Amino acid sequence: MANVDLELISLRPGPGLPAEKREEILRDPGFGRVFTDHMVSIRWSVDGGWHDAELIPYGPLTLDPATNFIHYGQSIFEGLKAYRHPDGGIYTFRPKANAARFQRSAARLAMPELPIELFIAAVEALVQQDAVWVPDDPEKSLYLRPFMFSTEVGLGVRPGNAYQFLLIASPSGAYFPRGVKPVSVWLSEEYVRAAPGGTGEAKCAGNYAASLIAQAEATANGCDQVVWLDAIERRWVEEMGGMNLYFVLGSGKSARLLTPSLTGTLLPGITRDSLLTLGGDIGLVTEEGRIDVQAWEAGCADGSITEVFACGTAAVITPVGSVKSRSGGWSVGAGETGPVTAALRHALLEVQTGRSEDVHGWLHRLV
Repeated sequence: MANVDLELISLRPGPGLPAEKREEILRDPGFGRVFTDHMVSIRWSVDGGWHDAELIPYGPLTLDPATNFIHYGQSIFEGLKAYRHPDGGIYTFRPKANAARFQRSAARLAMPELPIELFIAAVEALVQQDAVWVPDDPEKSLYLRPFMFSTEVGLGVRPGNAYQFLLIASPSGAYFPRGVKPVSVWLSEEYVRAAPGGTGEAKCAGNYAASLIAQAEATANGCDQVVWLDAIERRWVEEMGGMNLYFVLGSGKSARLLTPSLTGTLLPGITRDSLLTLGGDIGLVTEEGRIDVQAWEAGCADGSITEVFACGTAAVITPVGSVKSRSGGWSVGAGETGPVTAALRHALLEVQTGRSEDVHGWLHRLV
């Protein structure tokens, strides 16, 4: 349990950026380029548990060269967004799901689990303090990045005995600079993202570091993103970059959604989970299963696979327009954003931005 009052995060706010400079940034924030005035810091130690929860000015960290996580990678993170709604309030989407996944990631990396209530309290404290940074434009949001790392100093290979949790925030526009346009993907046949028994379902820094070489290969082959295959047979489709994948089978009233099953090597995406529900809400049959590369190519050739898209917190929903590999490539549908992809993106954003009823109780008001 936490050794702090979950409702009380000490506030030590700084002066903040001048309003005119902030407004200039909000007109074109990009993604992950600029950050708000403050951050939340909470520490954990073997003797003290969770303590020193405080909101402080955003700024650099001072680290000893022998800090444990730099050498052995005990570092995890999350991502969620805050939206300004038509009622004037600021809301986030399914933060308890993010908090629970943060706990699972921590457990997998032998790190202490931050209580869900403390995770939520940190989000509330930061957004309430930096509310002026939340854009008015429904296509923009305030991206929230909670993360935690070992702060023990020493080179022993074992779980650290001290950790720091930080929460920072960044106003964001489109994740992909070209906006909602179909991306091209490269099938990675040489590298794998995760193997059974590994850290694939944890949101840890090492997973992303290991992915960079394959992403560079995708770029070198003229593609926007990499698609990962399973580690054993190298044939089963898993996920795209840091996003989950969906396949639309058929069209019209007979269309159904298929997303790769969670096998322990895939990240259990919160957007992925939400779309399984929203798909049903708009009349689609949704299922989790397996699809291999051969079936993907054949389905696009005979028209049984009509659309493919990726989903995640940062990019929301991104259509896939074409696929390339060492042996060739193919197009998905007409290479454009399909009607099911567009309908699901619209339905999800309408809930997240407060423009349709939240029938599933997914929204959490922050301000």
